[in-house]
Amino acid sequence: MGKGNAMVTAKMAAAWGRLTYEEYLSTPEIEGRFDIVDGVIIPAPSALLAHQIINRQFFRILNPFIEERGLGELLFAPLDVVIRRAPLRTRQPDLLLLSNESIARMDLAAPIEEAPELVIEIVSPSNRRRHVEDKLRDYASIGIPECWMASGEAQTIEVLNLIGGEWVRTALLGVGDRMASRALEGLDVDVGRFFGG
Repeated sequence: MGKGNAMVTAKMAAAWGRLTYEEYLSTPEIEGRFDIVDGVIIPAPSALLAHQIINRQFFRILNPFIEERGLGELLFAPLDVVIRRAPLRTRQPDLLLLSNESIARMDLAAPIEEAPELVIEIVSPSNRRRHVEDKLRDYASIGIPECWMASGEAQTIEVLNLIGGEWVRTALLGVGDRMASRALEGLDVDVGRFFGG
């Protein structure tokens, strides 16, 4: 969003009401995690320590692989991906991969309106199933080809690929399994490493 910083609170979100895309572009930059669903800002609670440690592990493992192969940029929240302009809907995946080709087409001073090659969501027992399903539906609607759903509690990664407009589970991997991904073909790492193993 625009310049300046402010922490978003539920009270502030309520005061903004329903944002249009144009209002969103002119709103001061706000810190913290939130989605915008049909123009309404939905603040997310701060991530727990376990979530952040896992998030860091994913970045530490994946970023060198991505850089060595020139696949693009691995970025992390908070960073908005615009799902649609009207009614305004944005999402903030924990991690996302943008290809170099996508980045070359983008205005780096504008929100992301290109589908990432990969999104990674680190889910916890407190994540409501409906919220996760809503996010997946939004990711499918813009044609994101692959999504990883990582569970710190179960120490598993569910790999979903978009096939014919629908999410299809292509792998459910746990500690001791080797990572399998279409988006990061050739990645060879024990899934346990993502969870500190």
